[in-house]
Amino acid sequence: MTKNLVIVESPSKTKPIEKYLGAGYKVLSSKGHVRDLSTKGKYGFGVDIDNNFKPDYITMKGKKSVIDELKKEAKSADHVYLATDPDREGEAISWHLYDCLKLKDNDYDRVVFNEITKNAVVEAFKHSRKIDKDLVNSQETRRILDRIIGFRLSKLIQSKTDGSSAGRVQSVALKLIVDREREIENFNSEEYWTITGVFDKFEADLFKYLDDEIKVSNEAEANNIISKLSNKFYVESIDKKQKQKLSKMPFITSTLQQDASNKLGFNAKKTMQIAQKLYEGIELENETVGLISYMRTDSTRLSQDFVNSVYHFIEDNYGKEYVGFVKNSKKKDNVQDAHEAIRPTSIDRTPDKVKFYLSNDEFKLYRMIYYRALASLMAPAITDNTTLILDNNNYKFKATGQVITFDGYLKVYKDYEDTKDKELPDISSNSIESKDIVKEQHFTQPPSRYTEAKLIKEMEDLGIGRPSTYATTMDIIKKRGYANIVDKKFVPTDIGIEITDKLQEFFSHLINVEYTANMETDLDKIAEGQVDYVKTLRDFYDEFEPSVKKAFDAMPKKEAQETGENCPNCGSPLVIRKGRYGSFTACSNYPSCKYIKSDPKEEVIVCKCPNCDGNIIEKKSKRGKVFYGCNNFPKCKTAYWDKPIGDVCPNCKNMLVIHNNDIKCSSCDYTK
Repeated sequence: MTKNLVIVESPSKTKPIEKYLGAGYKVLSSKGHVRDLSTKGKYGFGVDIDNNFKPDYITMKGKKSVIDELKKEAKSADHVYLATDPDREGEAISWHLYDCLKLKDNDYDRVVFNEITKNAVVEAFKHSRKIDKDLVNSQETRRILDRIIGFRLSKLIQSKTDGSSAGRVQSVALKLIVDREREIENFNSEEYWTITGVFDKFEADLFKYLDDEIKVSNEAEANNIISKLSNKFYVESIDKKQKQKLSKMPFITSTLQQDASNKLGFNAKKTMQIAQKLYEGIELENETVGLISYMRTDSTRLSQDFVNSVYHFIEDNYGKEYVGFVKNSKKKDNVQDAHEAIRPTSIDRTPDKVKFYLSNDEFKLYRMIYYRALASLMAPAITDNTTLILDNNNYKFKATGQVITFDGYLKVYKDYEDTKDKELPDISSNSIESKDIVKEQHFTQPPSRYTEAKLIKEMEDLGIGRPSTYATTMDIIKKRGYANIVDKKFVPTDIGIEITDKLQEFFSHLINVEYTANMETDLDKIAEGQVDYVKTLRDFYDEFEPSVKKAFDAMPKKEAQETGENCPNCGSPLVIRKGRYGSFTACSNYPSCKYIKSDPKEEVIVCKCPNCDGNIIEKKSKRGKVFYGCNNFPKCKTAYWDKPIGDVCPNCKNMLVIHNNDIKCSSCDYTK
């Protein structure tokens, strides 16, 4: 008989947590979510709109055996601990488990920990609580909103355009990309010139005439100014100041994704996959331990225990003068502050000590997280800054220099910041002669397109989405073919522009930054018990649904492209249609005729389909990306992005696939 049953989300957490808790505890995994909304009822929402938006939940595919096992273990246990992830989504998963397993309030407790280390886990069990229904309501409201918006707008987009989906956050992010592209297209470049005095060891740029800022618009103006200058410059002032250069705050989800993109070349999805692995646990020599704290957070807060340990580490390894202080950041309105910043679970576990146990990419990300957290608690760097102002016939030239006199936090963080000294020579005389005075033509540049890092920062600043949504949003925009990545920047496709324009024509009052940010605020208020979730949903739906109906009536339908062939069944023209997994050729007389053309000569059979009598074949999406789907599509919609091997997972019986040269389960976290 199991005395205490602990349920976590990921299978990789079970062994270390069971070891930390010791005898009397059995740790099992739910393998992520166990239930989702059904597709029953009005528009397939799985939500009873007329009955206070009551959701209809069903067991997710492949999870019946998981739930059955958990029910069996829970029934024989004295007590059940729900230890899913420490965020709203994790709280909702715990509630679904509570409901599925038919637990009673006296028989269970909710446990949350921000890191998977022995101290954190053991301490968390001393402070167990019940499920926070406000957090659950917030998460489920988000899920219902996304289901309603996604289903209705996607159906509209599929029937009226070449697009395949739309969404609450996705469509606003796409609008940012499209709006930026139009800014670039409409940008009028202006000519300007710079004039620079070139000296032996430095250069000085013209910036003023007398006391007024100066702008040189063309070459004639530049030549006119240069004609009034001599090679002799008079020293007007030398201003020397000592400044402190503060370290940055420890990482939150968005800043981690931004720096991983800018400094490591990782996209957001890859960053979060690696961070998840570092959080869930790495096998070291004598133990499996989580190397970082929870990676979905918008808080820069650090625990006092961690801060104290870092102070000791800094003093022991670098000296007392390198010990810094905790910086207070002004909390933004849209910050949940549910748990700590992303940090190493132990400052003594240096990157070099764990490098042997990590892949190259894992090491790079861990190293950056480690030194960012360490640097955040180190003393500021001290710089001597010099500003030199030179006068030449009332034209003022400026040169600046900076020399680091105390490296402070740069002692450990110099690899991630530009720290080159720019030293100006000592000038003892009242004048100095230039070697040359040069002019250079320039043109103002349009705003740059969004990189993933810049788009995530923009979304964060505007309050769109939350830490768990950034990577998914980036991925969907690319997968749907709404934007291409060119030189690491988002360039909207014709389809992306078309969808944005159509949505703005009919939903500009809903698909915009302000409305989306306000909805996030409402979700936060639901989590805090300040707002009724049913009222939030009702207010939204009563405004949204009439707009959708109007759009279905008024938005013109885009005619399908004919192939020049006729249907062998009914003689109607064949057309190219879009499906969730790419384009296919079908009868234009659908739904009366459901003929779909297949070309068996082009089929590359990979393995048998696990869900019907068809074969999994190699296919290509509309954007040319290879995926693997059933040749009985659309009757069978089984599909994988990674190549299946034909064997099934021993845990959940779903297909095993090849992912980054590893054999993994397509559904759960099992790795062979």
